Amino acid sequence: MKRPKTEKTAVQQRIDEASKPGLRAASRLLVLASLMWPVQAAAAAVLVDRWANGVVDGAFVAVAVFILAGFARAALDHRAGGILFRTADAVIAVERHTLLSREARRATQIVSSAELAALVSQKLPMLVPYLTRFKPAMARVRIVPFLLLLIVFWFSWIAGLILLVAGPLIPVFMALIGIAAREASNRQMVEIGDMNRLLMDRLSALADIRLLDATSRAEDDFATRAEGLRARTMAVLRVAFLSSTVLELFSAIGVAMVAVYVGFSLLGEIPFGAWDSGLTLAEGVFLLLIAPEFFQPLRDMAAAWHDRAGALSVLDEMSRLESTTGRQIPGEGDKATALTGAAVVSARKVQVMRGDQVINLPDLTLHPGEAVALTGKSGAGKTSCLMALAGLIPVENGEINVAGVALTDETADAWRTRVAFIPQLVHLPDVTLRGFIDPDENGVDPTQALNAAQASHVVAALPDGLETRLGETGAGVSGGETRRLLLARAVYRGSEVIFADEPTADLDADTTSKLVEMLRGLANRRAIVLVATHDPDVIGQMDRSISVEVPA
Repeated sequence: MKRPKTEKTAVQQRIDEASKPGLRAASRLLVLASLMWPVQAAAAAVLVDRWANGVVDGAFVAVAVFILAGFARAALDHRAGGILFRTADAVIAVERHTLLSREARRATQIVSSAELAALVSQKLPMLVPYLTRFKPAMARVRIVPFLLLLIVFWFSWIAGLILLVAGPLIPVFMALIGIAAREASNRQMVEIGDMNRLLMDRLSALADIRLLDATSRAEDDFATRAEGLRARTMAVLRVAFLSSTVLELFSAIGVAMVAVYVGFSLLGEIPFGAWDSGLTLAEGVFLLLIAPEFFQPLRDMAAAWHDRAGALSVLDEMSRLESTTGRQIPGEGDKATALTGAAVVSARKVQVMRGDQVINLPDLTLHPGEAVALTGKSGAGKTSCLMALAGLIPVENGEINVAGVALTDETADAWRTRVAFIPQLVHLPDVTLRGFIDPDENGVDPTQALNAAQASHVVAALPDGLETRLGETGAGVSGGETRRLLLARAVYRGSEVIFADEPTADLDADTTSKLVEMLRGLANRRAIVLVATHDPDVIGQMDRSISVEVPA
């Protein structure tokens, strides 16, 4: 029964289309480079024939032809290699950007950050050898062996028949081995993702592991995972070595049989096989030099066969991730012109999803100049409410209106330009503080914004002031100081709506008082301030409070 041909996924089709121009140009150059060898082989055969017969005429011409063809071959290979690597780098850069952009816009996380990091940093680069080695090798296999076979048949039908029989056996066995190679690569890719996920989980819980005296157990978990990854990696290498062994076996047999025929033909023991009476010395040497080159494209394909298996495993994983549907953050995530109109926020009968749980948001209306506390028990949905009002998660039912229009995919980007969101756990981009406060590079002095947020002394205490890079976790400043920097950014940008999620969590009373004072100051500047909090002191200093009920 004929096995149905596997259809290419959307990811494979996209990569094939993007890489096609570069691969086509490079493959043509590589084919031309391969065809330089028959020229060199002919020059070498003539040179050997002249030397054996003691004839000097034409020897220097043969040497010159050999050298020039060698230079031409090297130049073509160099040019093709440059095209291939530039093409691969461009394709991977686009796929990495597409992957990160799509996953960043998901409202619900499909894979862990560790698995995504493994895919982006470890697995995507596995497409490079697939594009730079396997694809060009396949292009050469389709053309070069057939051209060389025609050349061999021109001189000897026996030598051509030997290569014709030995050559096709290699792709047959490679196809059989390829099934095992892909399965081994799939298992290896899964193990790499699991290993990264385990590492991220254990690092995030490192303090708890030490407190619970579970260090030895964590080490055992790593040892088990590492052993599993080692075993699967070795399985991939075993398949790779097997494929190379099969190729070398058949290519060695083919070359040896051609050598045996040529040797006995030159000795006069085999008077047939050539189209004329027999092979000359020059023709025999030429065939001996061509036979290994006939197998070289097949050898290159075999060497890159496990690259193909690994790449297909990565492409399968990318396809599964791309085809997984999920709710996305409203809008495109691009810069947009701010919505016009008064910054009034209202929500009516709004429902959002948190995993598989439905969260009912309270009906509310917020006006400029109000400082409002969002209260409720843990798990009630306060954070979900803030994120929905900020246009960071989609609404399942009901309607949110902002600045006089409905908050939809079309208006979300424009609305978020007027919003500042202060999360519980702050992550800073890898930029200077100046670049963080002034991301649009307006060039306006941020001193006034820092003073308004009472953050001037925070910057002054840093070694490089506004040119300091704090890192993702804000190393060098406390949690309260980081939140002040976020407020300074909001003041600098002129944000008219401030959503703060537990901004006083883990802060001392003095820092809490100053932070609440800053939030009140923003409200006095006619900004909407909505604070999700459990702190009764913070609630008491707000104009009013809105309660979020725990979902049933």
